[in-house]
Amino acid sequence: MTPPPELAIRLARAAFNRALAEADLAAIGPLLAPDAVLVTGTDSAVIAGRKAQLATWKREFAAPARLVYTRLPDRVEASSIEPIAFEHGRWQGVSVSGKSEASGAYTAKWRRIGTDWVIEAELYLTLA
Repeated sequence: MTPPPELAIRLARAAFNRALAEADLAAIGPLLAPDAVLVTGTDSAVIAGRKAQLATWKREFAAPARLVYTRLPDRVEASSIEPIAFEHGRWQGVSVSGKSEASGAYTAKWRRIGTDWVIEAELYLTLA
C-alpha cells in the first residue's frame, strides 16, 4: 500500500533533509528526477540535471564553512488528474556552529514515477 501523495512527499522531503545534514550524496540522487532543475534563492543560478546538482552538493559538503540546509514544507498540493504535486514551504541554511546564515521561501514540483516521488524542480527565494 502506497501512502497518499502528501505523506509520501513529506517523507521524501524528510529523507532529503537528512541526506543534506549527513552529506549523503547517495541518498540525494534517488530523490531527484534525471532532469531536475534548481533555481537558487539569491543569484537565481540554474542548476540543471541530477548530475549537476549532485556535483554542486559534493562541493558544498566539502566546503570548510558549509551550511546545512533544511526545507520545511508548509503545504503540499497534489494534482487529482496527473501524478504531480507542488510543495510550498520555508528553507534555512545553518552553519555548523548553529547560526542561521540564510533563509527564505521555496516551491518544489514533484512527480510520481512508479511508486516513488521525485523532485522535478525547485525554486528558492532568499528573504533573510
